[in-house]
Amino acid sequence: MLESYIQAHISPEHPYLHRLYRESNLYLVRAHMVSGHIQGVLLRLLMEIICPREVLEIGTYTGYSALSMASGLTGNGRILTYEINDEMEDFTRPRIEQSPWAERVEFCIGDVLTDLPDEVKQGRRRFDFVFIDGNKRQYVEYYQLALQYLTPHGLILADNTLWDGHVVDSAYDGDPQTEGIRRFNDLVASDPRVDKVILPLRDGLTLIRKL
Repeated sequence: MLESYIQAHISPEHPYLHRLYRESNLYLVRAHMVSGHIQGVLLRLLMEIICPREVLEIGTYTGYSALSMASGLTGNGRILTYEINDEMEDFTRPRIEQSPWAERVEFCIGDVLTDLPDEVKQGRRRFDFVFIDGNKRQYVEYYQLALQYLTPHGLILADNTLWDGHVVDSAYDGDPQTEGIRRFNDLVASDPRVDKVILPLRDGLTLIRKL
């Protein structure tokens, strides 16, 4: 009910993203993992505000979040997005390539922890913004990777950091995904290298700024 109210009082969803969201719900079992309208608008606005030249996304899924960000990029801004599940390629790649923002998005199937381009590993390409939405068990590793290749004062946005409230529910002690998110939250909270805030939007979004 409240989510519907919010959606009615924010900027409208782009028709292409609306179609992508509908197709995700028609053809995919875990369509709830798609970022969706509210988060998509936030991602677009962040791109328009900070004007990043280079964006890294960890966890493409259907491409909704990547395309939301791409719709807000200006100038020569571009997105490098990684999806580790190769079964998503047949769904996601054509929908990125057929989008109005295809030229801004480089879609890769692979493990971001091992498969980044040499130009990144060698320090010749750095990121102004990193969106983390991959395997919850590996959020700590993603965070460490992001900080390594982030520009000074760059931003990280991590999704699902409240994990449906499981982070404060002892019933989920020992659950690998919940424990992964808790380790990440504890690490970020104690890290003096960054400024951070958790936004209680959808399933929790943590915004982190490298000092």
